[in-house]
Amino acid sequence: MSYAMSGALQAAIYDALTTDAALAALVGSDIYDAVPAGNVPETWVSLGRERVRDASDQTGAGALHTVEISIITTQPGFAGAKAVAGAVSDVLHDADLTLSRGHLVFLRFERAQARKIDNNAGREILLRFRARVADA
Repeated sequence: MSYAMSGALQAAIYDALTTDAALAALVGSDIYDAVPAGNVPETWVSLGRERVRDASDQTGAGALHTVEISIITTQPGFAGAKAVAGAVSDVLHDADLTLSRGHLVFLRFERAQARKIDNNAGREILLRFRARVADA
């Protein structure tokens, strides 16, 4: 197993999200790796939890990453958040990302969960993607 490609995968995902014109039309530059400081935007995207397990095989070291991306909004209803979630999914599902170490074998949408947060004042959609990386 190798966790060494985790940073490269995260950087490639972040780069893909921040350079997509359709996603930028919905959230501008409000794509973060942590909760934004100060005034929180009305709608924003956040890179979230990651779980990794060994996926090495006879060809070399590899890992299977489960990556979560959150869309958080204070807009009423889910329509705006779902539009952003759809754009994120369009960017990442089956994306051909270049990593600074190793290579991406696949990146696929796995599931989503939509829920109300902050005493029903906000909405969150949690997207889960599965990525297989190889260190070769």
